[in-house]
Amino acid sequence: MMLHISVEKKLSHFQLKVDFKILDEIVVLFGPSGSGKTTILNMIAGITHPDSGTITLNQLPLYLQKAKPVPIQKRNIGYLFQDYALFPHMTVEKNIIYGIKDKRGAIESPLIQQLLQVMGITHLLQKYPGQISGGEKQRVALARALATEPKLLLLDEAFSALDQKTRSECHDELIRLYQIWNIPVILVTHDLEEAKKLGSRILFMEKGKVIDELINKQHVELYQSNIL
Repeated sequence: MMLHISVEKKLSHFQLKVDFKILDEIVVLFGPSGSGKTTILNMIAGITHPDSGTITLNQLPLYLQKAKPVPIQKRNIGYLFQDYALFPHMTVEKNIIYGIKDKRGAIESPLIQQLLQVMGITHLLQKYPGQISGGEKQRVALARALATEPKLLLLDEAFSALDQKTRSECHDELIRLYQIWNIPVILVTHDLEEAKKLGSRILFMEKGKVIDELINKQHVELYQSNIL
């Protein structure tokens, strides 16, 4: 699997311009709020579009400057938002299988059963989002994002609203799922400890540009010592 994004987009305070590739790895976009991180995820997902450039996933073009962009629903990308975006009027089960075309018996499929087991949410299937905790909502949202077997997973500050213990547990679950599925993951965060724990690569962003790239924990610790 490989994602290649090479795009430009005019934002309110700066010109966003990035060019990077992602293989089967967890890549973190790290930087302050307003540096363009979420805009990059939204362009990859098809929620918004670049002004110019290309976005390809496994050599298939999602966006080409002079061609019609691939619609969101056909990009086969899982997206987990900061606020989880669960449907409050649907049970956990219906939320999880929402994006699956053939919903009959979907909850019993080996894939969904594996997700329920790894995430520890089997007992929540008949509950509604308003009846479960923030950590449980995050697990349900992650299961929903993976239930359609995406080729790429995007996470936008997905753990920021959780307490430290629950956040650490969800980190561990994400790592386990990644080890099982081996698909590219892009995580947006402004938490350096989270970036260090989850990222195989960390792209440091500032005003729409990647200003640094670190590949291992030693490099991250060196960078941290320089900015403190």
